[in-house]
Amino acid sequence: MSQKRNNIDHRLNVLFTAIPPWIRLFSVMVLQVGLVLLANVLAVVLRFEFRVPDEFWQLTYDGMPVVAVVFGLGLLTFKVHRGLWRYCSFHDLKLIIVAGIVSTVVFYVVLHGLLGWVFYPKSIIVLTGLLSIIFLGIIRFTVRIFRDWNPSRDGGSARVLIIGAGSAGEKLVRDLMHNPSYYPVGFVDDNANKHGRTIHGVEVIGSVADIPDIARRYRVTELIVAVPSASSALMQRVLTLAVGSRLSIKTLPSTKEILNYPRSGWHVREMILDDLLNRQPIRTDLEEVRSLLAGQCVLVTGAGGSIGSELCRQILQARPSKLVMFEKHENSLFALDMNLRELFPEAEIIPVVGDVMDTHGVRATFRLFAPQLIFHAAAYKHVPMMEQNKREAVRNNIIGSQVVMSAAQEFAAKRFVLISTDKAVNPTNVMGATKRVAEYLAQSMRESKATRFSVVRFGNVLGSSGSVVPLFAEQIKKGGPVTVTHPDIRRFFMLIPEAVQLILQASVMGEGGDVFVLDMGKQVRIADLARNMIAISGFSPDRDIKVKFTNLRPGEKLYEELFEQDERVISTSHVMIKRIVSGQPFKTEELNQHIAELEACLAYDDTAFLVRMLQKLVPSYCPNGAEQGSCLK
Repeated sequence: MSQKRNNIDHRLNVLFTAIPPWIRLFSVMVLQVGLVLLANVLAVVLRFEFRVPDEFWQLTYDGMPVVAVVFGLGLLTFKVHRGLWRYCSFHDLKLIIVAGIVSTVVFYVVLHGLLGWVFYPKSIIVLTGLLSIIFLGIIRFTVRIFRDWNPSRDGGSARVLIIGAGSAGEKLVRDLMHNPSYYPVGFVDDNANKHGRTIHGVEVIGSVADIPDIARRYRVTELIVAVPSASSALMQRVLTLAVGSRLSIKTLPSTKEILNYPRSGWHVREMILDDLLNRQPIRTDLEEVRSLLAGQCVLVTGAGGSIGSELCRQILQARPSKLVMFEKHENSLFALDMNLRELFPEAEIIPVVGDVMDTHGVRATFRLFAPQLIFHAAAYKHVPMMEQNKREAVRNNIIGSQVVMSAAQEFAAKRFVLISTDKAVNPTNVMGATKRVAEYLAQSMRESKATRFSVVRFGNVLGSSGSVVPLFAEQIKKGGPVTVTHPDIRRFFMLIPEAVQLILQASVMGEGGDVFVLDMGKQVRIADLARNMIAISGFSPDRDIKVKFTNLRPGEKLYEELFEQDERVISTSHVMIKRIVSGQPFKTEELNQHIAELEACLAYDDTAFLVRMLQKLVPSYCPNGAEQGSCLK
């Protein structure tokens, strides 16, 4: 029946749009003026209590042109004709009332003042205006009621339970009632004062805790969280209550999303893992960031990666003179270039295919574009893969970083920001050790007068290419099992846009040789993350899809750290950014000598010697997946 109704609506819409606009306007005005004239006649009948003298019928007939012109102009002036009747609202009713009152006053002035019809009863004038408002309002709301009425709508529609009986819930249920694909069965709200009340005829039937019972009783198929300010605790609670019910869970955009992406509009979307991440909205000083980037040439290495691509997007919002995107992977660079040119058509975007280990290529890029700010995000990040490819990890993460830093110093860039990782702290893998050496390199540049070097260190980001999230999503899609290395393994997590916001804010603070650490909140158990992803997908964890535990992989820790014991952490002007104060383990000349030796041994296929060299450079490096804190110094 819903499909049949949709087909009829579609045909009527096609027929309506086929009529020329001027004919539609003329027809609407004729109908509205006709209702006003009917109101005038009825006013006369009511004034004389249904016994109208013959001579007054003639007077009524003579006055009809005046009624038509005055009220017609009033309706046009207040644009009453422009509203869509099927979506008639109190705004339209307000326009009708204002137009009716103004037209009634003008009608009186014309009859009694200009035409001198002082014998024309004032009561008829007032009744004409009042009845006109009633008739014009009734016809609109009649059309809307007919449009919304569908006796069989419940049959093939999704049965929706709305969480939150506030203003967002009111707007949502109003929209759903116009959509035959949805049938709102009720609201749930923890405010007991709202229980038993109705919004647009839909009842508040319980609290959030009642979701499982209500879902069974009302045969609910979909939950929609209509609380834009919903906390991650509420979202987790809803998800937990919905587990096992096979309910689709959707939500409105959060307040943070609306503020950050106002163009995305008001829409319902699927619940995603980001909704469950317990993080407060991040506030950055946009003016400081803009003043740093605006009008400058900015270069981002590793631009095609998760962090690099988001850096490019946020940097372009600050209107740099040009953005140079340096990336070795052609496909990811091409896709990013196309996306950014669509989002920022007026920006000067320069994609450069290049490798940070290519000294001549890097220097040529710096010589050609003379970038003032460099964000170095290029790095090999996959821990287990780098354990099998130690040589490449050293080449890319250490030697490549040194090449880009040297070019920044040689060509007098203003600032250089190294994107680091929490795996560089007490590393148990080659990836972390190489990133720690890259940090040493940036810190050793603190004496540079031309360029300010700084490091920003943080944990995992949700949805990145190296994150477990895409892996879990693929495993869930195949029906499981979802593999987690250890029941107690934990990681820090942050959203990619949040991390980049803080990177840009930290770049403003850098004075030379600084190491900044982002506040990552509490560590998340990966097993909980896996179960949440299963539940969001509409399955019951450990029943529909199993969580299978494997062993820790080579170089993997049970938990990560953001700073070492001998590092002193101090606050900055931003509550979510800390500065690390620590002594430099090597003098610049000594560090360069060690790295030269490390680079020389790359020519030999001796990974054991390579690891020993890294241990010499990073004393806290415990290879072979040793238990944290068990390495002998």
